[in-house]
Amino acid sequence: MGNQRVKNISRPIRVWHWTPDASPQTTRPVEAALHQRVQFATASDGAQIAWASIGQGAPVLKGPNWLNHIEYEWHTPIWRPILAKFAKLCHLVRFDQRGNGLSDWEVETVSEDAMAGDMSAVATAARLDRFALLGISQGCAFSVRYAVEHPEQVTCLILLGGFLRGRLMRPDLDQRKLYEAGAMMIRNGWGSPNPVFRHFFTSTFIPDAPQEIVASFDELQRIATSPEAALRLWEMNSEVDATELAKRVQVPTLVLHCVGDRVAPIEEGHLMAKLIPGAMFVEMQGNNHVLIEGTPAFDQFFEETAAFLALHNRVA
Repeated sequence: MGNQRVKNISRPIRVWHWTPDASPQTTRPVEAALHQRVQFATASDGAQIAWASIGQGAPVLKGPNWLNHIEYEWHTPIWRPILAKFAKLCHLVRFDQRGNGLSDWEVETVSEDAMAGDMSAVATAARLDRFALLGISQGCAFSVRYAVEHPEQVTCLILLGGFLRGRLMRPDLDQRKLYEAGAMMIRNGWGSPNPVFRHFFTSTFIPDAPQEIVASFDELQRIATSPEAALRLWEMNSEVDATELAKRVQVPTLVLHCVGDRVAPIEEGHLMAKLIPGAMFVEMQGNNHVLIEGTPAFDQFFEETAAFLALHNRVA
């Protein structure tokens, strides 16, 4: 299960999960995972932020999104194909946002300012000079902010399935109801071995995924964070509003969105593309918020991204 944070132990330790009578595994983690080395950047408030890099070529920094684990992701059928694709496409630097994964969970502050600072700390630790930003879901708002505050570092933006406005900042009253339902699920059963509570999120993020992937996403959420930290992240993401910042973006931007996305309605993608000067918008088919290998959206995303990076994020 990779490195995990365990209560009363200050640093992550390697953990294995054994299932009696389980059928033998016939697949191994992608080769690129074997070359990944987890390192830690120190945020301005002292929080330890876990980061890692894969692949070669022009650098791309991935913003934070809803629940990561930079080691365990290699063992999931959701993220493994995505990471393998990026490893062939660029030099991808990614990190676990504070409050989840291998980064510190029990931190004093979980806020937009803290997340922006963590992105800067990782960029410095990874010795990134000029790079593209990849925003997925909530990472889009944070990537927009970073591009505005650090224009000298950012070559371009790739924004997938994202939003500038959190659920509580959108005019649709149903979005507030979904926020309240999600908060209730986290408070009442996030840490429970019964997956029904976390399945609220899984069925929203990947409604068209096969059962194997559904189970993997549920397990990733359970492993990635605690109920307390999950609630803090949920609340922060719901109050984000980067609409004014979007108007100040000065770099080439590619916005991609699935037409049936239930986490961030496609209207939020349209708004992002309208507000960012000169942004390109690509509508993809499907209902999944997270890309699944073997779907048209998965292939289209990487075709569009490869072409965009080749044009705007070349190695100097």
